[in-house]
Amino acid sequence: MARSMWKGAISFGLVHIPVEMYPAVQTHGLDLTMLDRRDFSPVGFKRYNKNNQKEVTWDDIVKGYEYTAGEYVVLSDEDLRRANPEATGTIDILAFVDAEDVPLLYYEQPYYLAPGKGGDKVYALLRETLRSAGKIGIATVVIRVKQHLAALVCVGDTIVLNTLRFADEIRETDELKIPTASSKTAAVSDKELKMAMALVEGMSEEWKPEQYHDTYREDVLALVEQKVKAKETKTITMPGKEAARPASSNVVDLVALLQQSIGGKKSGKGKAAAEFSEDDAEVAAEDDDEPPPPRKARKPAANDEEEAPSSAKPRKVASSKSTEKIAASASANAAKPKKAAASKSSAAAPAKTHSPARRKSAA
Repeated sequence: MARSMWKGAISFGLVHIPVEMYPAVQTHGLDLTMLDRRDFSPVGFKRYNKNNQKEVTWDDIVKGYEYTAGEYVVLSDEDLRRANPEATGTIDILAFVDAEDVPLLYYEQPYYLAPGKGGDKVYALLRETLRSAGKIGIATVVIRVKQHLAALVCVGDTIVLNTLRFADEIRETDELKIPTASSKTAAVSDKELKMAMALVEGMSEEWKPEQYHDTYREDVLALVEQKVKAKETKTITMPGKEAARPASSNVVDLVALLQQSIGGKKSGKGKAAAEFSEDDAEVAAEDDDEPPPPRKARKPAANDEEEAPSSAKPRKVASSKSTEKIAASASANAAKPKKAAASKSSAAAPAKTHSPARRKSAA
């Protein structure tokens, strides 16, 4: 365990509980060093005096507050402590509230609180009080040079101080284009909700934090090892063409994706995925709150049955006898114009042949 970063006391009414504060989390980020791309040498920074450009050591550095342009008030660590001695050394509990009343958006950074010398009894008293009441303590504490709002939460046998954000630090969502529950463009049907709930039930399991880890960090470290083996440690990979982003899904795509997801999770942890069958998913995909627009009539094609979707109603197929009758009538109708044309041509032919004879007799 790291050394304590803060020592003080919890003020609980007239009771003072000596405690020490320890970091509750540790990060495992990628430690990347800045390099000069010309010779790949590490880049360093120096603290220097902005007036004479000379380097300044830590022993010669003090802190100050700029009260006007170019003018500073020097504030030492002792000045900061004397500004409010009680606030800098006390976790002052202001109220007790239900844990569910504090949104997760307000939680910021957790710290462990361990009892200080001679504080085991009162520490255990506060812990058991929080546990029995089902409450969390809302307190204020100064860490370094900033006052924090904090929540004292009982986690197992440990009291955890979790710093909270102040209300004026939470941004409003007015400028965000978030669909409301009554939005027509984002209306969710009962079928879609049922399918989504089935997917959630199928993916539900007990919380096991040890099974989750930073896979991206592992991928980057694997890439580093790959470049070392390939002797490409000095190769700068340039960005290529970005792949086209998939188009945003509409309602039909959403239903199809939910149906595929339920099918993929059918052998998963929950029972709902198995209970919600594929037939139910198809029925939900076919139905819709609004009736579809009427389709224009068209001539049936030979491959209609092959191309028709599974959700469409099967068309009636004519019997062989009716097909023969239709074919016979069609051939008869096609033959009639030919006969009429033949009779017209025969009638027109004599008129052309007799006209010269009449002219001769007249002559």
